[in-house]
Amino acid sequence: MTAPDPAVELVLAARNATIAGGLGVRRALPQARRRMVGPFVFVDQMGPASLPEEHETAVLPHPHIGLSTITYLFEGEGLHRDSLGCVQRILPGEVNWMTAGRGIVHSERLRPGPSGRMFGVQIWVALPRHMEEVEPSFQHYGADAVPVLEGDRVVTRVIAGALLGARSKVQTSSPLFYAEARMEAGAALELRPEYEERAVYLLRGAVTVAETALAPGELAVLQPGADVQVRASEPAMVLLLGGEPLDGPRHISWNFVSSSEERLQEAARDWRAQRFPRVPGETRYLPLPEDGDEPVNYP
Repeated sequence: MTAPDPAVELVLAARNATIAGGLGVRRALPQARRRMVGPFVFVDQMGPASLPEEHETAVLPHPHIGLSTITYLFEGEGLHRDSLGCVQRILPGEVNWMTAGRGIVHSERLRPGPSGRMFGVQIWVALPRHMEEVEPSFQHYGADAVPVLEGDRVVTRVIAGALLGARSKVQTSSPLFYAEARMEAGAALELRPEYEERAVYLLRGAVTVAETALAPGELAVLQPGADVQVRASEPAMVLLLGGEPLDGPRHISWNFVSSSEERLQEAARDWRAQRFPRVPGETRYLPLPEDGDEPVNYP
């Protein structure tokens, strides 16, 4: 629905989806009414899900172009493998930043942590046009790369970019901010118009964004130039994200992002013909959606 709030442009309810490997997610972006917020083109909330200790969600090798992926966990753990030969475990509070550029393939395995739960977020950031075909790369950052701001009953972690006077050590490709805030009941967080495009996504609890109440799984897109207060009516977790608009719209097809629809078609042909590099040690991969939903063995 369109929010009747001069500080809030739009409220979007995340839709339920299932990622490869069977883990249920809430997908806040992209949607028909809003494709991007700053350079952010994809927001998936994974869990929270209670899982058996031995459970593993395996997302088999799949390709990307034209974007960076950010994996950030609150609970559980993950294992990243990619076609560059990188193998990296990720724990809560750490950041996996993978830049696909002209093309990369990776696999992801997720397991519950000591709490028996899996809970995290994966986000895609579209690359500026001059970087869409850069060489792929992967960086892992420890929790010490993420500055922690402690306010009045609010703890904010700046995962990437800069916000509220703090800057993450995570290297980004365009001006943006991405943060999580944990708020006690009655706490308030002031968001100044540091960037043209901003959004607040509620992970759990209850908050009002300016005069608009959010339920878990809702994304409030803020009006440019507005000073906005986020207030928690009960203990809450929110994501704060946005940045400067990119240099034109982006097209998305499956795991591919590009300013050119023709480039998406080329990437699909290359994946079908297995012209992308392989992930060392992996024996199966995910086909294009139109080719079926069962994993395929490498020849």
